[in-house]
Amino acid sequence: MKRFLLILSLLFVSVPRLFAQDEEEGNEKIRDKMNEYIQRRLNVSDDEAKKFSPVFLRYFSEWRQTIRENKGDKLILQQKIVDLRLRYRNQFRELLGERRGNQVFNQQDDFIKKLREIRQDRLGNKPLRRGP
Repeated sequence: MKRFLLILSLLFVSVPRLFAQDEEEGNEKIRDKMNEYIQRRLNVSDDEAKKFSPVFLRYFSEWRQTIRENKGDKLILQQKIVDLRLRYRNQFRELLGERRGNQVFNQQDDFIKKLREIRQDRLGNKPLRRGP
């Protein structure tokens, strides 16, 4: 009986870590796919991509952090996302030019919309919980 309780308690301790690790790996895959998608849609050259990727990865990290920290208040979350985008817009413009630098966020929104559609199709058109 003690062994059973020990195994059960170890299971409860380790399972959340596994889910957190899977979620983090999933976020990295999504981040990388989003980066590729945006670059492809904006026709980013190889030289531009070398400069764009690190900036985008920093932006994505801050974007995810902002969502985690402000998910309880939708209005504050929207304001924080706008502030973040304004901060990064100039950096994207410097790397990609005025027109494409402004389109980065439109392409990000488009990617998220398509990702939600794919997930919804996989779930058999069950309604999804709306996030940012």
